[in-house]
Amino acid sequence: MKIENILVTGRIYQELKELIPQRVDKNMLFLPEKNVKAEDLEWADAYVAFQPTANFHFGNLKWVHSLGAGVDRYLDLPSWKSDVLLTRTITSFGQRIGEFVLSHILHDLQHHKKFQQQQLTKKWQVEPPKLLCDINVIIYGTGEIGQEVARILSFFNVTVYGISISGEAIKHFSKVMKSADRALLQQVDYVINTLPLTPMTNHFFDSTFFEVLWDTTFINVGRGMSVQVEDLLRALEKGYVKRAVLDVFEIEPLPSESPLWTHSKITITPHISAITTPEEAVECFLQTLQDVENEQLPKNSVDLQKNY
Repeated sequence: MKIENILVTGRIYQELKELIPQRVDKNMLFLPEKNVKAEDLEWADAYVAFQPTANFHFGNLKWVHSLGAGVDRYLDLPSWKSDVLLTRTITSFGQRIGEFVLSHILHDLQHHKKFQQQQLTKKWQVEPPKLLCDINVIIYGTGEIGQEVARILSFFNVTVYGISISGEAIKHFSKVMKSADRALLQQVDYVINTLPLTPMTNHFFDSTFFEVLWDTTFINVGRGMSVQVEDLLRALEKGYVKRAVLDVFEIEPLPSESPLWTHSKITITPHISAITTPEEAVECFLQTLQDVENEQLPKNSVDLQKNY
């Protein structure tokens, strides 16, 4: 596939403008999303951004490259042009998310919140920290990100279970299954969502799921629409879920009126568990461009049947 004209937009377009042109012999156009015109899309062979612009259309595009790992905003378009290649960014997301998850687990096991509160009142009360080797974790999604989270946790002897469509055994997981039974879900300390957004995972985590848990921490680093928020809030009230760490949301930025902001049992982070750095984005883009022009299917191509 021959690529000549590349349109780059989105929140890091200026950083990419500093990094890409000297390494690519192509016609490049770098614009903020609001300035992308219909004729720009007609001009471009390739579109590089986190999401489609409001006026997005395929025009003469041959290739669309997502600057993030998720592609649901592209697949939410009314239809996808079958001859347009869709690729996504793969960088150190797995390591970043693994360290994010580990930090929040250690926050709990080391009683950070309790000791911070005790410090305010000058209270000296010993609470022995718990050990990572004594906890059980279940990860929904055993792709590249889920596997890296499992690798990091298993290094510390955490017992890690995995849920995938195939249920096939994978390194670093104690066991991988197609689904988890009630007994297993009630013994895990942490449920971690790394699933992509598909018709099957949309609002997957609902009352039916949460009400099987008991005193469990839920960490969402997958997609916001995988969670039925009202059901999560009820599960927190009833004790099925002890605490929730949410990094992704159905609407981003999270609206100020959302009850999630002020809930005492919820920790909110602004979609930073797997942030794309300009440098990593460029390396992935350049490798993908090379594969595309060499008529090789990039390893980061999106299967439009699977939605990831």
